[in-house]
Amino acid sequence: MEHVIIIGAGCAGYTAAIYTARANLTPLLLTGTQPGGQLTTTTEVENFPGFPGGIMGPELMMNMQQQAEKFGTRVAWASVESIERQADGSFKLNCGSDTYETRTLIVATGAAPRHLGLPNEKELIGHGLTSCATCDGAFYRDVPVAVIGGGDSACEEASFLTRFASKVYLIHRRDELRASKIMADRALANPKIEPVWNSTVAEYLTDDAGEMRAAKLKNLVTGEESELEVKCVFVAIGHVPNSAFLGDLVDKDENGYILQNPGRTATKTPGLFAAGDVADHYYRQAITAAGQGCAAALEAERYLSDHE
Repeated sequence: MEHVIIIGAGCAGYTAAIYTARANLTPLLLTGTQPGGQLTTTTEVENFPGFPGGIMGPELMMNMQQQAEKFGTRVAWASVESIERQADGSFKLNCGSDTYETRTLIVATGAAPRHLGLPNEKELIGHGLTSCATCDGAFYRDVPVAVIGGGDSACEEASFLTRFASKVYLIHRRDELRASKIMADRALANPKIEPVWNSTVAEYLTDDAGEMRAAKLKNLVTGEESELEVKCVFVAIGHVPNSAFLGDLVDKDENGYILQNPGRTATKTPGLFAAGDVADHYYRQAITAAGQGCAAALEAERYLSDHE
């Protein structure tokens, strides 16, 4: 029986591992299908404190893993398929042919950005395709970029990008934004934002170096195709939290994000804590995920102390 199992190997998971390991709880961290989380698909990270020259996303995650293992974290390459709450309040994790049991559980499985499903998307992530303007906007100064989406997030991303880009095209499949009126009005009033109505991206076009060169657009009304020259496309059509495997052990909002107890990382099930993007649809930053991982570790430690 483990004291603590952490599911997820991103900023939240590894931070939770560092804190629980230093508390002598010998945590077991299960990586899931994407060890390192979303930062492994990012190139340079410039907004994580302590790295004035920036750091590559995969390198940051490798550093976190090494730090966690230094203090006694054990890492297993496993994906959790389902979880059972047992009569004594502990948890049984089913991972294919393997099972694990633990007294407390920290879920830090993150959220996956929705994409369009185009053929070369995976290759372009970090090379002109991203889902985070806050993370990557500053890399695209004085060049044209595009945002895909029509909701509040898309309008927010487009407005933020006007600080850097020479032009921001807002591509939406309808002829009006579905964002709240105040967000839509703010975006459309910005002279650097140009809406591209009734359109979708049919293909991403690259240069000889494999970087984004243009987006091939299809007008959904006329069927006409055209090329829009941009250096980066920011996809803002939502995220999918990796929470389905938890069943009814946690409450979730309408989009699947885990609901935490007010001001805490604890959930409705005693001993089960959630940290990072699987519960946070507002900030979605590496540093806030790390902060929640710290909080979840401290709460798990106190829970174990109270239930000795």
